[in-house]
Amino acid sequence: MSRLLAAIVGPRVPEDELRARRARYLAPTLTLMLARLLLLVSVFLPYWHMELVAPQYPNGLFLTAHVSHLSGDVREIDGLNHYIGMRPLGEAAAFERAAAVWAILAMFLLVEGAAFVHSRWATLLALPAATFPIAFLVDLHLWMRTFGLNLDPDAPLSSSVKPFVPTVIGEGGIGQFRTFADLGVGFWLAAASSALTIVGFYFHRRAYRPLTLRAGAERTGRAA
Repeated sequence: MSRLLAAIVGPRVPEDELRARRARYLAPTLTLMLARLLLLVSVFLPYWHMELVAPQYPNGLFLTAHVSHLSGDVREIDGLNHYIGMRPLGEAAAFERAAAVWAILAMFLLVEGAAFVHSRWATLLALPAATFPIAFLVDLHLWMRTFGLNLDPDAPLSSSVKPFVPTVIGEGGIGQFRTFADLGVGFWLAAASSALTIVGFYFHRRAYRPLTLRAGAERTGRAA
């Protein structure tokens, strides 16, 4: 193993050390395994829901966002949004939805690799998975803000509706339209995965940092 690769991968655990402190070394492995499984399962579940109530639809219209697609009453909501000059929902986050499944698969593999790496590089490998739920919410807010603040001035109701920022979580509305938005099971699984990733790296640092420091001291001693 080259010196650079050894520095990235970090020191291996001696057999006697592993037998003596098996629980210490199993903790990060098992925690990160659960984290990446939750993240992978989240792909198949909704991340965000919205209900829209309008005079034409007293029973409400429903929109569900997965990481890769939208479902529900998309056409009907687009029809209502047309009157206030908002762009079709399908135009929002087109790149993100196309890349989401591959990005989550990549994060799954990065967290798996991070469990094998026993150096500070492990943190960088797991950082995307740890921050993914926050990134999802920020991206959702920015797209909704872009759509709400850039209404078509030639829309039928443009004179009675001012630009606005749609609500990502909770109750909101504009004119006669009321919206109720909340987070889905998929998002909460991703959030749990993020929390487990952070906890896993606490265990990871506790287990492997002493080995890293010891290996560094041995290299320094040999160099001297």
